[in-house]
Amino acid sequence: MSDPRVPVVVNQLGADVREALGRFGARLHVLDGQRDDDTPWDWTGGGDGRADIVLTGPSPAWRDAPRVLPPSWQAASGGGPSWVHTVSAGVDGFPSWLLRDRLVTCGRGDSAAPIAEYVLGAILVRAKRLDTLRPACAQSWLEGAALVKDGHPLTSPEGQVLGLAGFGAIGRAVAVRARAFGMRVLAWRRGPWTPGDDDGVEPVATLGELAARSDHLVLALPLTADTTGIVGEDVLRRARPGLHLINVVRGDLVDQAALLRALDRGDVNFATLDVTSPEPLADGHPFYTHRSVRLTPHISWSGGAARQNGVRRIVDNIERFLEGRPLRDVVDAARGY
Repeated sequence: MSDPRVPVVVNQLGADVREALGRFGARLHVLDGQRDDDTPWDWTGGGDGRADIVLTGPSPAWRDAPRVLPPSWQAASGGGPSWVHTVSAGVDGFPSWLLRDRLVTCGRGDSAAPIAEYVLGAILVRAKRLDTLRPACAQSWLEGAALVKDGHPLTSPEGQVLGLAGFGAIGRAVAVRARAFGMRVLAWRRGPWTPGDDDGVEPVATLGELAARSDHLVLALPLTADTTGIVGEDVLRRARPGLHLINVVRGDLVDQAALLRALDRGDVNFATLDVTSPEPLADGHPFYTHRSVRLTPHISWSGGAARQNGVRRIVDNIERFLEGRPLRDVVDAARGY
């Protein structure tokens, strides 16, 4: 049994996090765990029945966790940890009981830069046709050059309108990069705008209006009960001609059947989807082969300093926890983000 005066941390995030926690020495007792275990909410096999802090992230086991509170999280067993941190920005992949009666923090903004780069990459690939103008021989080289020269020129993001559905860390990172390419940036958010939020960004009143005015519509909203399926038939029928839909957050924001119909009708010109529901899609799903869909396997978060940012956040918040100071990036359980 550990010293009851020393906080017990269950680390389900790997060796680099454990190494970073080493700086706290005897101020913490660290147990190793795995978020991909069948029951990541039960660490009693680690030699200690209690845990004050759990460091974890999304996994199939958490997604499919039981709806009832596990015994180790019930009041008779101490009520579970007082603080849970997830490396993901969203908490939709966790059971509702995890969010109750404790502090929950998240990795809000840790992957904003690589996700924003992915968004601009998707826009540039479309504009410059890098994936289609690939000559395999001298003749196709000449044909491609003639095609661009004689009537089908490349396009440019400069002067185009980028619409952001959501204006948190990801939306802000996308806006900065889009404006550097000379794009006009519009944004719709569910919460109120405050002074300084809209520097260089034009607020719009509704998601439908955003779709109607955008050349590229980027989904950067948290997934909650209110936003599930928010991009449906009504929004898609209002799409500006030639709209490019980009989803980098959660597949369940989109009514996928409605999106397929919109693509087939031509209401939406193209969709870049890094996320779907479920993940992966079943074999044979139309998104795999649709000529107007680019599908990637939920990898937009990868790259840059995302992992290092996450580790630094954990260390900073543990220092705050030990000193009794407020933690950063606390999730509002009522709002779901």
